[in-house]
Amino acid sequence: MARRTLSGVAALAAASLVMTPTSASASPPGSKDVTAVLFEWNFASVARECTTTLGPAGYGYVQVSPPAEHIQGSQWWTSYQPVSYKIAGRLGDRTAFRNMVNTCHAAGVKVVVDTVINHMSAGAGNGTGTGGSRYGKYDYPGLYSSYDFDDCTSQITDYRNRWNVQNCELVGLADLDTGEEYVRRTIAGYMNDLLSLGVDGFRIDAAKHMPAADLANIKSRLTDPGVYWKQEVIFGAGEAVQPTEYTGNGDVQEFRYAYDLKRVFNNENLAYLKNYGEGWGYLKSSSAGVFVDNHDTERNGSTLSYKDNATYTLANVFMLAWPYGAPDINSGYEFSDHDAGPPGGGQVNACWQNGWKCQHNWPEIRSMVGFRNATRGQAVTHWWDNGGDAIAFGRGDKGFVAINHESGSLTRTYQTSLPAGTYCNVQNNTPVTVNGSGQLTATLGAHTALAVHVDRRGC
Repeated sequence: MARRTLSGVAALAAASLVMTPTSASASPPGSKDVTAVLFEWNFASVARECTTTLGPAGYGYVQVSPPAEHIQGSQWWTSYQPVSYKIAGRLGDRTAFRNMVNTCHAAGVKVVVDTVINHMSAGAGNGTGTGGSRYGKYDYPGLYSSYDFDDCTSQITDYRNRWNVQNCELVGLADLDTGEEYVRRTIAGYMNDLLSLGVDGFRIDAAKHMPAADLANIKSRLTDPGVYWKQEVIFGAGEAVQPTEYTGNGDVQEFRYAYDLKRVFNNENLAYLKNYGEGWGYLKSSSAGVFVDNHDTERNGSTLSYKDNATYTLANVFMLAWPYGAPDINSGYEFSDHDAGPPGGGQVNACWQNGWKCQHNWPEIRSMVGFRNATRGQAVTHWWDNGGDAIAFGRGDKGFVAINHESGSLTRTYQTSLPAGTYCNVQNNTPVTVNGSGQLTATLGAHTALAVHVDRRGC
């Protein structure tokens, strides 16, 4: 969700730095690149889920919602209005956070933190945060004063104007001057505190509203300057600030991927996906964070969401099977009110109860995490499509997937590169036989998929 003050020659210098990103390691390190984004789950619930589901399913990462103390209120977006950098939000205190990180690590799952460093709160008057801290919009005692915010106190109005985007206020949120030494040092201190608790990476909220050079400076101050970063930079045609400026710092979330998936799955042909990714003008695969939806887009309707049922499931199946970017699986809760906060304040007693959707644990989606891990590094082979909404492709000699988004069933024989044998279709736990010529014959019902890989022989 916003961003800083710079003027004259200094602004030009920063702009030149922004436009020449340096190389940086991107994509989550390790052999497992799928992240379960447990939106607004409290830390105790995340810890349990790491043990019971995420670790066993092969998820490499879990992303947790902002842990910092924030304004009071039940709405989800209160988490994105910090008032201090204490771990004292609605999702749990410092002890609960530390226990969550340790528990997830024990389950083989690394932890990414959604990190709000562009801005503070938007409140008009004074208030008390979730951890008891007093604050005003431009006054956070012991942390920031009015001198630490950008001079532009009006809202962003022109995305074709870099200065406006990166110095004015995103939806009225007090915009930190990330070009200032004290602000950079203070933000790095918050992130270093999270690193001291074992955090493995950061999702940088509203990165677009901070110059890439400012973020590079902050990252250079971390105890682990090579830590994984995933930056929220929404692409906009003709806009002054573009996602490519930020790839020198780490991964960048590729929103076009999610927007176009909705259009293709709803209104076009899956056959068009044959060269999805860089072939569509997106970021390089090694720098892209991808998703079918996130907490913002499922609410504003720009992408598919859980409300799209089988279409949503198949889009996630495709994303996990297709070798482009590092995928996030959004996992939130049912809503009819755009602003509604998490059920039970973030306490998840069980999946699919009390409104919790648990998309990361839908069998068709969860099973594809193992598919992705088994096929990592393998090229697409034996692409097939019917010119419409039925497609199939292999991932070298490690896996094969077929997706039928047509309105009727489909029976055909597919050519694969798989070794002969009996495999398990992880979409529905039924056996699939591959003959000595690498062929398999299957019938797929309307809006269903088939996925087999070498790590699941037999059912």
